[in-house]
Amino acid sequence: MKAIVYTKYGPPDVLHLKEVEKPVPEDNEVLIKVHAAEATKADCEMRSFKFAVKWFWLPLRIALGLIKPKKQILGGYFAGEVESVGKDVSKFKKGDQIFGATRLRLGAYGEYVCLPASYTLVPKPYNVSFEEAAAVPLGGLNALHFLRKANIRKGEKVLINGAGGSIGTFGVQIAKAMGAEVSAVDSTIKEEMLRRIGADNFFDYTREDFTKSLKTYDVIFDMVARSSYSECVKALNSRGRYLMANPRISDMLRSVFTSTFTDKKAIFAFAGEKEEELLALKEMIEEGKIKPVVDKIYPLEQIKPVVDKIYPLEQAAEAHQRVETEQRLGPVVISVGKA
Repeated sequence: MKAIVYTKYGPPDVLHLKEVEKPVPEDNEVLIKVHAAEATKADCEMRSFKFAVKWFWLPLRIALGLIKPKKQILGGYFAGEVESVGKDVSKFKKGDQIFGATRLRLGAYGEYVCLPASYTLVPKPYNVSFEEAAAVPLGGLNALHFLRKANIRKGEKVLINGAGGSIGTFGVQIAKAMGAEVSAVDSTIKEEMLRRIGADNFFDYTREDFTKSLKTYDVIFDMVARSSYSECVKALNSRGRYLMANPRISDMLRSVFTSTFTDKKAIFAFAGEKEEELLALKEMIEEGKIKPVVDKIYPLEQIKPVVDKIYPLEQAAEAHQRVETEQRLGPVVISVGKA
């Protein structure tokens, strides 16, 4: 089978297309023909071994390879079709269209991947493509996880910092579905897209610091690792909740003090990527409450987007470059192809 592999850490051009052995499922596993996989910031960080949150570095280096990568095929989030199942698997059958997460097994940058049937794998929403479905698990699971912890009530004011990425685009939509007034923070090029998916207000961080605007919020959902913890907490209303998706160790320690000795809460509990959560996202998509936003190019001379940025397998390096520029409008997807 074809797969994108990397044998050393480095820039996007360490990725290359290679013929590798097709995996064979164990008794408790599912063999999946991958149709599409998201190219995530986490993939880029594992490929380069440069992490926005520095304390990730050592444990992941030990887990994934000190000198060179142990797992040579990246890809943690995908959509595809069941090719075959092990003898102990009754949950799936050949031909089932599914989407989900590979955890630290990775491997979705290949034509096939084997995963235990117990992993977070559920039926694909019927009303989206494989490419759109692949853009759901990372962003959707993280956004749903954090926003549920915030216990958002109708009419509350929610700010999403880093709203134009994988997690943020789902954060905006899920918060709106919960009845919140949503403010989005990102760069100029993302304003139209964010307003289109439900943002009521927009801050361009290249021109304005939302923490200096004198506006306050019931919930701040923050994807930006370099954010000022103290300034974000100050921007909360009484009984406000600060949700940190990329916390520094210092922020984790300060969150204990904030949650214990003030009327505000700071939360950094990481998403467990549960099956129930992915099924909830599937239901929300099928009901039209949320929709995956796959990255698009907006040519300067036109108002409407004209080209879907869905990259074929052999252009994985280009997909990584696009993710790292932060010019993307939502998730970037690699199309592995259909049989």
